[in-house]
Amino acid sequence: MSEKTPRLLLSAYQCGPGMGSVSQIGWHWYSRLVRRLPVTLVTHVRNRPALDAVGAPLPDSEVIYIDTEWFAGPLYRLAARLFRQSQHAVFLVSSADFYMYDAAALKELRRRRAAGAAWDIVHAVTPVSPMAATRLHKLGRPVVLGPWNGGLGNPAHFPDIMRADAAWLYPLRKLGGWVDALAGSSRNAAAILTATQATLESIAPRHRPRCVPMLENGVDLNVFSPGPWPDPPGPNRPLRLAFVGRLVPFKGIAMLLEAMQRVAGEMAVEAVLVGGGPLEADLRAEAAARGLADRVRFITENLPATAVAAEMRAAHLFCLPSVRESGGAVLLEAMACARPVTAVAFGGPAEIVDDAVGRALPASGREAVVSGLVEAFRDVVAQPEAWRARGEEGLRRARERYGWEAKIDAAVALYRRLLAGD
Repeated sequence: MSEKTPRLLLSAYQCGPGMGSVSQIGWHWYSRLVRRLPVTLVTHVRNRPALDAVGAPLPDSEVIYIDTEWFAGPLYRLAARLFRQSQHAVFLVSSADFYMYDAAALKELRRRRAAGAAWDIVHAVTPVSPMAATRLHKLGRPVVLGPWNGGLGNPAHFPDIMRADAAWLYPLRKLGGWVDALAGSSRNAAAILTATQATLESIAPRHRPRCVPMLENGVDLNVFSPGPWPDPPGPNRPLRLAFVGRLVPFKGIAMLLEAMQRVAGEMAVEAVLVGGGPLEADLRAEAAARGLADRVRFITENLPATAVAAEMRAAHLFCLPSVRESGGAVLLEAMACARPVTAVAFGGPAEIVDDAVGRALPASGREAVVSGLVEAFRDVVAQPEAWRARGEEGLRRARERYGWEAKIDAAVALYRRLLAGD
């Protein structure tokens, strides 16, 4: 093994372009690491069509597909029927398949190792939850886990929203700690990448010395790039807002609509909502009931990233009124487009958004969020240049802290340190 070219075994249960945010994370890790290292990717067979479509295996790499669809498919369909409005609940139930996948992957990788395959280091990048306890340390190589993003509690001041999101199921996450203890995942990890302070605090104190901070999300700076600032809002020009995400309860989109209604009599305001989900019909009806039918544009088809970036650049302000957001990738993408952002100060957004890049909204209840949005809208109209400056600061941070190349540089440096015994 050359010091510069460790052979990497990359486990990405979710991995594929255009397949959702976590799958996109897996795809970025794979597609970018292969430019630097020899990579063996192990992933679920459901990702094969998307990976085949982009030419996988990529040069200097191998892809191993693990098939547990006999279990995963029925489990997902059951969860989707039981929890039609709750993306989190569907995820929690269907994520049990990961343990089937991990056991099957370990068996297959042991077989290949016996046949002569060799890797220097193992990195398990998806799922991004601490519930994803892997046993790949049994291959006898240093294991890097994450970046994990989890450990987030429930917000105390949005009971109606959390009830609609089947929050009663969230304590199931605590079972992940028991699974982790049984599997020895954290105990045997060489390094654990942690996205937020909540994630770090959720990890047993004895494992925290091996934790390394790294946000799980990154930005493709070639796609999410700045464009000209829209003409400032005024009497004949609307304030343009953008939201990107699933139309599900915890995203808090109804609060955005209420805030728009409150200012509709004093300014022209428009919003684009990019994303589909089970609440689409309800939100269309609410927009109409609030007199906003001609001011809210729904884009529910699966847009390519370039089109999402264009919608962000067309806005004066990016809004994420989500009340329980572990990460906040869309905030980073909007910042990379040089647009100011506003979000509820809970979870991941609380560690991303401040007055220098936008406006953090208090997580103290619906009225506080709606009032905070109203104040932000008025301030953008009153001081457009100050808000453009916030967008420029967001762009600077996105380039320096959140670009994928910076993340890959940090990961490769970590691999080398671990292999050198540092």
